Amino acid sequence: MTAAEPVFAEPWEAQAFALAVALQERGAFTATEWAQALGAEIQGGAPEATYYEHWLAALESLLDAKGLADADTLARTRDAWARAAARTPHGSPIELAPYDR
Repeated sequence: MTAAEPVFAEPWEAQAFALAVALQERGAFTATEWAQALGAEIQGGAPEATYYEHWLAALESLLDAKGLADADTLARTRDAWARAAARTPHGSPIELAPYDR
């Protein structure tokens, strides 16, 4: 990687990274728990997934395991964002509306 290459390909990757770091800093899970979850996801997750797709899946798995967000809530949130993204013109910020939830 050269100095000119971005670290994250998409804004959501940076946001998922920041969320995982912030949750770890607040004690939601330890660095060891994070490393184990991410390693398990990379090893057993979808082979076509990108690194940050594995990162997000590991984060969702930990949120569910720690009781911070259950799988149904995560799925509903993912669907709400997909609906919001589908109606958003390219280049515009995606915003959730009450009816998305």
